[in-house]
Amino acid sequence: MKRLVTLLLTFAAAVANYAAWLGWDQKRTVHPDGSETGPYEAWQVIGLVIVLLVGGAYAAWRWYPAMVVIGVTAGLTLAVSYDWSDDDTGLWAVGATMVCVGTLMASSFVAAIVTMVRQVQRPAV
Repeated sequence: MKRLVTLLLTFAAAVANYAAWLGWDQKRTVHPDGSETGPYEAWQVIGLVIVLLVGGAYAAWRWYPAMVVIGVTAGLTLAVSYDWSDDDTGLWAVGATMVCVGTLMASSFVAAIVTMVRQVQRPAV
């Protein structure tokens, strides 16, 4: 039961984090030469990543690291898929796949580091 709660909490936290940092910004910036950038600014993406790293590390320390990896990865992937799926080119699926793989790799790395630190800090009995 605790594993399921960990999974659901980290899933919901990842979705909420995405909504707070990136979900509200949908406008692209059009430059005088006609080129477009955006819709996100660097500070928004950096904020998202920092909160996910710190929150994920804390959750992995307190609960079940594997469930944290799955919850964060699934939550962020669902959020970007929902937000980007209105793209007519279909390239949103490529972006969502890249987010999924990157989040899986990063959260697995963080969970592995947290697990190693926890094992080192526990005294041998």
